[in-house]
Amino acid sequence: MADIRTLDLNLLKAFDALMDERSVTRAAQRLALTQPAVSGMLGRLREAFGDPLFVRASRGVVPTARAEALAPAVRQVLLEVAALLQPLQFDPTTAALTMTVAATDYALRAVVLPWLTALRAQAPGVRIAVQPIDDTRIGAQLERGDIDLALTTPQAAPPELHARTLFDEHYVCVARHDHPALAGGPCTLDTFCAQDHALVSYGGPAFEGATDHALAALGRQRRVVASVGSFLMLPELLRRTNLIAVAPSRLVADEPGLGRCTPPLDVPGFSKIAVWHERRHRDAGQRWVRELLFGCCA
Repeated sequence: MADIRTLDLNLLKAFDALMDERSVTRAAQRLALTQPAVSGMLGRLREAFGDPLFVRASRGVVPTARAEALAPAVRQVLLEVAALLQPLQFDPTTAALTMTVAATDYALRAVVLPWLTALRAQAPGVRIAVQPIDDTRIGAQLERGDIDLALTTPQAAPPELHARTLFDEHYVCVARHDHPALAGGPCTLDTFCAQDHALVSYGGPAFEGATDHALAALGRQRRVVASVGSFLMLPELLRRTNLIAVAPSRLVADEPGLGRCTPPLDVPGFSKIAVWHERRHRDAGQRWVRELLFGCCA
């Protein structure tokens, strides 16, 4: 068993990477080291803790019971050391910081665009990389540090994450500004159902959404003739066609050439939240950037 005075902190980083990746090769890639170097570090870890820690499996390695027991404590030590190395004060005008954010295309328009605009003005050295969100992987990606922040809904957020509600969204009925259905006052339910509709579908039934479920409860239905996989193309589709849609209000709030009205039925809205992991919670720079995000969404 090694003495704490001789234990290399880099060995704990290698242990943490092996726990996450379950592969010497992938752990080496994550640590920017060679595979033999990580294998050597694993040998030193085994000597230090008096246990194999990781044993070969059909695909990579699997942790022993001793490694599973050590993992939470090792992760906490690394988090605390990282916090110690963070500056006490964060100066956004001079700071150089990169954050990776997972978001839907709706969140790109409604959240990321105003946030990036504010960042460029206040923190020109901060870089934001945005990638598509995968709700099934949010927790694992944040825990590994693959992403720093995710913009999602409460239903998709793992309960162990830090979370902040950004806003509550509601739906509006939208079409090109001279569409007959929007002329002459509020759109009635009969007029609404008589139109050709477009919707955005990320998955599931291509031609059904929250609006159709609300209509079904009233014994009514609409005719959806266009289903697209992106909110970003919906405004242009509506400008170019005679279609109407029920869309999140923030998506179309400033879109030229489009008219909006309250839907003639109650369509439940949704909440947009930001989530992040404990490993980034105390980072002074990321905390400042998150607070700016919250302010932009207020």
